[in-house]
Amino acid sequence: MEETKILQGYDYAKDVFAAVGVDVDAAMEAADAIPVSMHCWQGDDVIGFDGSGELTGGIATTGNYPGRARTAGELRQDIDFARTMIPGTTKLNLHASYAEKHGKQVDRDAYTIDEFREWLDWAKENRLGVDFNPTIFSHPRMDGDFSLASLDEGTRRFWIEHGIRCREIALEFAKALGQPCVVNYWMPDGYKDVCADTVLRRDLMTASLDAIFAPDIDETLAPCALESKLFGVGLESYTVASHEYSYGYCVKNRKIYTLDAGHFHPTEVISAKITACLQFLDKVMLHVSRGVRWDSDHVVAWDDELQRIMDEVVYNRLTDRVYIGLDYFDASINRIACWAIGMRNARKAILSACLAPSERIRRAEREGDLTARFALQEERKSLPVGAVWDYYCLRKGVDVGDAWLARVRQYERDVLSQR
Repeated sequence: MEETKILQGYDYAKDVFAAVGVDVDAAMEAADAIPVSMHCWQGDDVIGFDGSGELTGGIATTGNYPGRARTAGELRQDIDFARTMIPGTTKLNLHASYAEKHGKQVDRDAYTIDEFREWLDWAKENRLGVDFNPTIFSHPRMDGDFSLASLDEGTRRFWIEHGIRCREIALEFAKALGQPCVVNYWMPDGYKDVCADTVLRRDLMTASLDAIFAPDIDETLAPCALESKLFGVGLESYTVASHEYSYGYCVKNRKIYTLDAGHFHPTEVISAKITACLQFLDKVMLHVSRGVRWDSDHVVAWDDELQRIMDEVVYNRLTDRVYIGLDYFDASINRIACWAIGMRNARKAILSACLAPSERIRRAEREGDLTARFALQEERKSLPVGAVWDYYCLRKGVDVGDAWLARVRQYERDVLSQR
């Protein structure tokens, strides 16, 4: 799109938004500053580089699109390229399985920052923050589908040590990068069919988590989060770390609760849970995904739920209490396009939330004028957000409109097709 037309559209949009009481420039600045953590695992189908080789624990990636990153260097190259299409403050969400061991015989219970040194150097060079995740799946030390809730003490001890090491690694990332590194714990532990004892495994999980969080590690720098899930593939009937369990543990132990958009019943939405959880928690983390009928981790679309999530965060001035990360993986289409589409959509929804005349809408509600509330909510949908988005992209030096797609196609021909 021609720059002159973008500027003309922006001038028009500024007038429209000013008429409803919105300062567009201030809204853009606010939206730009909200961090979104981009998940590394989209680029290689969640395989990682520490030798796991296959996915277990209720996780599956579908599709075989060519060009999957085979090494950490290739993955970083792909992330670098994807980021040229994504405006706004970005972090990287990294799993422990992306360790680079370089032939060393070291397992997950003994990882240190040394196995992530190249990731740290790369993050420094690119001025990126990092969030971190223990990888408690796809490993020989899993006891079937159990880890921290295994009946075997040796198995539990292995994963406890892994959990502690990940806190230590996150602390090193935070110190070196000058910003907090959130450590998010998700465990697949559960049964495929109805179990007879729902208490024992949860008692073991609680004891294991207590052991992980016992060491005095600065949680202002390495805050710890616990993620719940309804079920996994092959784990349909009983999940140890369910919503009620994980939320209760976080409230009792002052941890961050992670709300994943695909980890609830199909008719539940995490946008409805954010402020309810924050009545009793200091902070929450969001894993923004798109489930289709189940936790299928589709690429994030700019749909009603994504917008509602960002509205909740922005309208209620919760940006300092909510960590936003994306979590999906699709191998049926170009993986870099998946990053670009999902991250740009998240950014569009954040910008739209910042541009909304939310105070007018909320004032109407407080005054009991529900007619005006509904009318203003509907009128908000046709405000010229797209014109502001185009200008925002232009100003940030990233592609306007679908221009990024041609560059992805060229990268596919030049780089991905050679893998």
